[in-house]
Amino acid sequence: MAIKTTHVGSLVRPDELVAYLRKRDAGEAYDEDAYAECLRRSVHEVVQKQKDAGIDIVSDGEYGKSAWNYYVYERLSGIELRPHPVEHADFAAVNTGPTDWARFPEFYADYFANEQEYEGPGGEWAAVEKVTYAGQAVIERDIANLKAAMEAAGVEEGFLPVVAPASAFPELIDDHYGSEEAALMGIAEALREEYKAIVDAGLYVQIDDAYIPFMYDVIVPPGTMDDYRAWAQPRIDAVNHALEGIPADRVRYHVCWGSWNGPHTNDISLKDVLELVFQVNAGTYLYEHANPRHAHEWKLWEDVALPAGKTLAPGVISHATNVVEHPQLVAQRLEQTARLVGAEHVLASTDCGFAQGPYIHRVHESIQWAKLSSLAEGAKLASRALV
Repeated sequence: MAIKTTHVGSLVRPDELVAYLRKRDAGEAYDEDAYAECLRRSVHEVVQKQKDAGIDIVSDGEYGKSAWNYYVYERLSGIELRPHPVEHADFAAVNTGPTDWARFPEFYADYFANEQEYEGPGGEWAAVEKVTYAGQAVIERDIANLKAAMEAAGVEEGFLPVVAPASAFPELIDDHYGSEEAALMGIAEALREEYKAIVDAGLYVQIDDAYIPFMYDVIVPPGTMDDYRAWAQPRIDAVNHALEGIPADRVRYHVCWGSWNGPHTNDISLKDVLELVFQVNAGTYLYEHANPRHAHEWKLWEDVALPAGKTLAPGVISHATNVVEHPQLVAQRLEQTARLVGAEHVLASTDCGFAQGPYIHRVHESIQWAKLSSLAEGAKLASRALV
C-alpha cells in the first residue's frame, strides 16, 4: 500500500496576507472585506501548492490564525488579559527558563535577539468567569476556506490544526473555577466546540500540544520525572475532556520538543513521553523523527507496541534546517518505523510547522516546498520498498 503524506500544518504566509495580520494584531484599521478575500485566495493557493508537492492530507497553512496557540484568545470569552507584573520583552522572558537555555545562555541571548519575533499579546491570562466559545464565525470561515480550496484542487482529505487546552494557557491564573485543573477542564469544554465543528465538517482535527514535551525541560531538573508526570497528567486529561464525543479516527495529536532550532540537550525521550501521548483519544500521533536529538528513537518500536487501530506520523522532514532532505533518507526513515509497526500504520509527515505564526518561519518558503516535494518522493520510494 502507498504511504500517504501530510505535514504538521503551519506554512509560511504570503507577504500580502502578513501585512493584513500585522495591522489586525496591532489594532490598526484595515479593509475587512479585502482581508477576507486575500485570506480566501491565499488558502486556495497554498492548498494547490500542497497538492502539486505531492501532499495527500492538506491544511490551510494556519493562514487564518495570529499564531499556532495565541489565536485561541480571540475565540474564548471568560478570559482576561492582565499586564505582567514585570515587563517581558521577548519569548524567553515569558517562559520559566528551561535547562537547555541555562546550559547555552550565550547562544539563546543571540538567538532570541535575532531569530525569534515573539507574537504573544503581552500579559498574563486569567479565567475570571465561565469560559465559553465565541469563535463560531471564525472557525466557520476557516472550514469554508479550506473545503473550497480542497474542492478546487481536487484534494479529498484535509485537516485543521487547533491548540490543546494546556498549550493555549501554559501559565493560566484561575480566578473562577477553584483550581488551575478545573479551569483547564472548563477551557477544554469550550474548545470542544471548535474541535467538533471541524470534524462535523468532514475534516480531521489536529490537536497541537507542544507544551507537553517542552515542560519537561523546565521542570526536570530540579524536579523529578514524577513531578513532570504530575504536571502533565491533568493536561492530558483536559485534552481527552475536550475530545469527548469526537471519533478518535478523526483526531490527530501532535507533540514536539519545541520548534526552535536550538541544542535541545534536555529533551524528554520519546519513550518517556509516549505513556502520556497514547492516553489521548486520537487515531494518529504526530511526533519528531528527523530531529537529530531524536532520530535514533525509531528503535523503540522494537519493544513498544503500537495500540490497536492507531497510526504513527513520524516527522521525516525537519522544519528547522534549510538543508533539503534527500528522498532516499526520507524513505529510509519511513521504512525504519514501517517495518516495525506495519506500513498501514504509518503516515509521512514533518517534525513541526515550517512557520510558527505569520512572523516566524524556520526555512525560506521556497525551501519549504522543496522539502515537501522530497517528502512525497521519499514516501513513494518507501512504499515500493515495503511491498
